[in-house]
Amino acid sequence: MVAEPLSHRLNGPDGAPVVVLSHALGSSSEMWDEVVAPLQTRYRLVRPDTRGHGRSPAPLGPYAIADLVADQLALLDELAIARASFVGLSMGGAVCMLLAATAPERVDRLVLCSTAEKFGDPDGWRERAATVRSEGTEALADIAMERWFTPEFVLQEPGRVAHTRGIFVATDDEGYAGCCDAIAEWDFTERLGEITAPTMVVGGRRDPTVAPERSQALAAAIPGAALALIPGAAHLTAVSHPQELATAVLAHLG
Repeated sequence: MVAEPLSHRLNGPDGAPVVVLSHALGSSSEMWDEVVAPLQTRYRLVRPDTRGHGRSPAPLGPYAIADLVADQLALLDELAIARASFVGLSMGGAVCMLLAATAPERVDRLVLCSTAEKFGDPDGWRERAATVRSEGTEALADIAMERWFTPEFVLQEPGRVAHTRGIFVATDDEGYAGCCDAIAEWDFTERLGEITAPTMVVGGRRDPTVAPERSQALAAAIPGAALALIPGAAHLTAVSHPQELATAVLAHLG
């Protein structure tokens, strides 16, 4: 566990039901900025910076997804939050899956966005970690933007893409690499049936990282899970399609 609590942002009224928003690898709590407004009238939002990201501590890696879960539970304990709903995107979705399976008493509802039970070849993630440790996050920034956003979005919203790229490049090199190590070891395929919280899976129809058929398969493997696919969206739906994502989240959280 990190030596000090995760940096975090709070939005919404005290006393409202709590929703924790868990961001993607190479991003930060800022990723959710445009999703906040539609949600904060009904919910108390907790937006942590994952270890090694944003303003949170960046201990030496490697990390495990279980470490990221422990960090989030420690933050909830610090905030005296016994139970919450969880929304996670990509790596954040992996954190939410494991948390829901291992601490079901802490989870009301679950929204899993642009995420999967396994993220490709482990060796590829270990190579990515090695690249960042030797060359920095800048070496991967352009490739990440190509996967996070469609070409049309890049042309239409260059400012938002540049801002997101800036957050990626500012991510601590060891923090990013340590999380790559965690993703390399992530394989939840045989444990999806352990998720008992009411779940919605949200995917982008043009996501090159988690193809829509993989979102469909994830929803089918989690007992009772619902599915929503956002037309025209690539991977980082919280930035490219915040209103559509917020609408899906609100529909599921009720």
